[in-house]
Amino acid sequence: MRKKNYQTKEYWIAYLFVAAPILQFFILLLGPLIYSMYASFTDWNVLLGARFIGTGNYVNLFKDAKFGKALLNTLFLMLGIPIGMFLSLLVAILLNRKIVGSKVFRLIYYLPVISSAVAVSVVWKWIYNPDYGLLNSFIKQVFNVQGPFWLYDEHWIKPALIIVGVWRSVGAWMLFYLAALQNIPRQYYEAAELDGGGALASFIHITLPMVSPITFYLVIMGIIGSFQTFAEIYIFAPTGGTGYSAATVVFHIWDKAFRAYEMGYACAMAWVLGIMIFIVTYIQFRFSNTWVQETN
Repeated sequence: MRKKNYQTKEYWIAYLFVAAPILQFFILLLGPLIYSMYASFTDWNVLLGARFIGTGNYVNLFKDAKFGKALLNTLFLMLGIPIGMFLSLLVAILLNRKIVGSKVFRLIYYLPVISSAVAVSVVWKWIYNPDYGLLNSFIKQVFNVQGPFWLYDEHWIKPALIIVGVWRSVGAWMLFYLAALQNIPRQYYEAAELDGGGALASFIHITLPMVSPITFYLVIMGIIGSFQTFAEIYIFAPTGGTGYSAATVVFHIWDKAFRAYEMGYACAMAWVLGIMIFIVTYIQFRFSNTWVQETN
């Protein structure tokens, strides 16, 4: 009987430990999530309250030229994902070798990951300055030509954002690839060498398939992260850039919610964005077995 009471007490203590995150989920996540669904069907500008309008926000969303522009900008920024993955794998392969100072290089590459996105964006905004920025000064000195107006030119601001995104992601992705490379059995490369396979053949037929689970994970997280890009846009182009050329979907949601005070419309866009992320993620999981090499 005493043992049973002791076990019951342990159960209650365990429940108390998990109660805080459970309550946090219901109060801070599930509650606002449900209310945002209701708000997406209302004309809600915060000051005057919410007025139910049915699917009006969703109809207006597909007529919103700025939303379409923001969606295209977001998709364009995803071009940085394969670039970042290639550079991350290349750096991981180099650091996987026994070279002096490899741990120091890992730390240096990882510093952008743990740095504040706002602070990093402010530094890069100075680097991109067309008059006295470090990048244009370098271009002037080396090539003797005037560099582009990076953040003020609608054609150059998206490549500028891609460069910053790749720079910030390489460190973290490199560590993932490095861990995957260190788990590849050395016997595979030795067998390939005995069969006459060169470095390129080993890379294509051994390295790439063996790191494919990490590649799949990084593709998923990269796409989700691209859909959620906001801080860099707000620092580089607070108005969304010339011709709204830098605005992403999340920036457009923020713009409508906290500048135009169209909270109901912003909630509708947020739900559409969530559905798009779910569909893209589902498609990736659905077809992952065609190229992801499962490892035991």
